[in-house]
Amino acid sequence: MKDLNQQSEIIKNPENVKTLRLWEMIYLGKGTFLRQLFHAFICVALRLFFRRIEASGVERVPREGAIIFVLNHPNGAVDPGLVFVSLPRRVSFLAKSTLFDIPVAGHLFRLIEALPVYRRVDAGADVAKNQFTFENCEQLLAKQRCIAVFPEGISHDATKLKPIKTGTARIALGALAIGKDNNELIKNGLKVMAVGLYYTSKTAFRSEALIRYGEIFEVEPVELDENKEPPRDAVLILTKKIETALANVTLNLENTEELETVLKAEALFSSVYENLLFKQNLTQSFLRLQDLADKYKILGKNNPEKMRELSEKVEIYENKLKSSGVTVESLSVLQHPTAYVFRYLILRIVLLLLLLPFSIVGAIIHSPAYLFSNLAGLIFKKHGVDDAGSSYKILAACVFMPLTWLIVGGICFYYFNWQIALAALPVVIFCGYVALRSSETLIDMRVWIKSAWLLFRQRALFLRLMVQRENLQKEIGEIIEK
Repeated sequence: MKDLNQQSEIIKNPENVKTLRLWEMIYLGKGTFLRQLFHAFICVALRLFFRRIEASGVERVPREGAIIFVLNHPNGAVDPGLVFVSLPRRVSFLAKSTLFDIPVAGHLFRLIEALPVYRRVDAGADVAKNQFTFENCEQLLAKQRCIAVFPEGISHDATKLKPIKTGTARIALGALAIGKDNNELIKNGLKVMAVGLYYTSKTAFRSEALIRYGEIFEVEPVELDENKEPPRDAVLILTKKIETALANVTLNLENTEELETVLKAEALFSSVYENLLFKQNLTQSFLRLQDLADKYKILGKNNPEKMRELSEKVEIYENKLKSSGVTVESLSVLQHPTAYVFRYLILRIVLLLLLLPFSIVGAIIHSPAYLFSNLAGLIFKKHGVDDAGSSYKILAACVFMPLTWLIVGGICFYYFNWQIALAALPVVIFCGYVALRSSETLIDMRVWIKSAWLLFRQRALFLRLMVQRENLQKEIGEIIEK
């Protein structure tokens, strides 16, 4: 666990943070033309699914040399997709072997140079074949390439990391051993870098995602035993080091109740909204959650009575907000000057009215694809033992959205001509995008409109709740700092 004072300082001055734009993600594509084309396709799919994708610490990723990226695994195929499109390196992923048995998916996984992992939890998997996968990983690393591994071994919905498997450590130590005659590998060494993935919601369409590039350390070489395996003690030590590094870039809580308590407390400390859509910085919100989680664990262990008292105070205040028809976001909105709030609302309303015809057309045309995609995510929540709701939702959207455009083009061709059909395609896509952004703005404006109305009608109530919020912030801060 990090020093708590140091972690609090990091929250105030976080590492370099970057919101990933679509063109930037596409530009990072590496490898063959087909691989880059598929990379661009994944970029578009993820950028449409997520409202914002934020990366922090990516500047620490070495541009050369052998690296093993280790990641937590909360969200199925979405997890490797996010790192695949955000890394400035050409990376090969380790993916479960059952994915390679699916005709189209298997071909695509081979196209992006993924490697199969044979797990005991997968029916019919031959774990002995992992030896070939390990050898391929070792050869890639000896060539100064990089691989990405999910050492938990399963995609899950738990509130903390699953126990880390030893396979990553075995690959790293084995690669150094077979590369001892490789001057480049000896010169540059082999590094391991922890990457944490965090989602504001794993399955909700247009949620937010954070990729945190954390600690990077060098692997010390060891001699292999007579079976060409690294010593067990060395494997366990490296595995523990990987687990610690990964824990430092992820949110780890004992259960959902503890997670809910921390989320509610973080909401009270959230930054003021800097615009209609987002908090100032998703990384700061995550770091604050992580900081509160660490301090809550200490508080719960050393003073359970204070912990219960703290949880009750947060719950009471939240109930006050609900009974008053106010949200934490509403209070944040009101920290802006009144004139700014109303001016912002008027500008957004005018813009929505101007784009209304395009929004209506886009919403009507794309609503079946949107509904079927959501339905796919609800029906297919699992792929074997792994959580896969978001993966199926994105895959369904990648099928139904282009199918919608082709159907519209076909109708235009049938009733008019091919020129009209061709011109209709970009128009339909544009209308769909406008409908998407307009719906987001409407959802967010509900908070702003309600805030403006209550500010006009019940200013005293808002001021009283603001004061109570500040007092609660101070009280919670004093408790957890002790």
